[in-house]
Amino acid sequence: MAAFLQRFLGPGRFLSDPPPSDPFQTPPVPGGGRAGVLLVNLGTPSAPDAPAIRRFLAEFLADPRVVELPRALWMPILHGAVLPLRPRRLRAKYAGIWMSEGSPLLVHSRRQADAVQAELAARGHDVTVALAMRYGEPGVAAGIRQLREAGCRRILVAPQYPQYSASTTATVVDCVAAYAGRLRDQPELRFIQRFYDDRGYIAAVAHRVREAWSRQGRGQKLIMSFHGLPKRSVELGEPYFAECMQTGRLLAEALHLAPEQYVVTFQSRFGAAEWLQPYTEPTVVALAAQGIKTLDVVCPGFTADCLETLEEIAQENERAFTAAGGEALRHVPALNDDPAWIGALSSMLERHLQGWETRLARTPGGEA
Repeated sequence: MAAFLQRFLGPGRFLSDPPPSDPFQTPPVPGGGRAGVLLVNLGTPSAPDAPAIRRFLAEFLADPRVVELPRALWMPILHGAVLPLRPRRLRAKYAGIWMSEGSPLLVHSRRQADAVQAELAARGHDVTVALAMRYGEPGVAAGIRQLREAGCRRILVAPQYPQYSASTTATVVDCVAAYAGRLRDQPELRFIQRFYDDRGYIAAVAHRVREAWSRQGRGQKLIMSFHGLPKRSVELGEPYFAECMQTGRLLAEALHLAPEQYVVTFQSRFGAAEWLQPYTEPTVVALAAQGIKTLDVVCPGFTADCLETLEEIAQENERAFTAAGGEALRHVPALNDDPAWIGALSSMLERHLQGWETRLARTPGGEA
């Protein structure tokens, strides 16, 4: 039966690894192998135009982890209303933040990956770092292939989401596991689930805030704006809200802020359901109405600047604030490739790589 199925279906139909050219030649048994790191962020359209945005949204919003509605209800809405209309509305928003090198999220993420690769090498680690986007390109499969082609048999997957959510971190785990499930020779895998309270991460965000204050002055209040999540997700058991609030408390402590000097809010609502509150834009409008003239907004949940920080916060919320009577709302840049963050991220990766051989081989004379 197996021979019949193999002849009928052809080689490689069940599993993605190609068969060896001569299956009767015994290859050498591989050792532990090199270690690799896969940095994963959410993703971005490949261009600031409607077709590219539509392709990105079609993949992103079709993920059942992202939109938790029955497929029979959601898919007609997605393809009948959202995808025909929303990409056209988003064109100008993406065009307004697009960099000469491409999407800000992808540009900053690439710089992060390159900087972490260099930092780990400077610390004496023989580790390959690859970048992947959960939606769009470069995809997770491409990132894993890059690491395997570099000889990595052990892979640390590092989603760039400080606070855990099923719609972000868990879907990365799903995607990696689904790809590994198609491999005959699977790599050894580890995952970083969360780092909302990591000391280096908190210190790096605080450093970005202090840099902004030294450059443009200090506002009357600091808004800590996190990406929103449907309230029902938390009611069903997600720790996201608690982790965001703990990040806010730790950041306030690092900046020596009193409770009245900052507020934690949530942005980027989508759909009609109730999301985590307080919402960011209504909060900045209310603060302007109360006589607050200057606000600083930091987005600790985003490790790289993107549409949600550069357009929604720095442009939309700034307009809403000034229209309500405020004078200046200043966006604090995301961590991006700031050296403080690269050092903190590299230290985090070092801790999670422990037990795997990563040190560069050294010659008898002591040199690498």
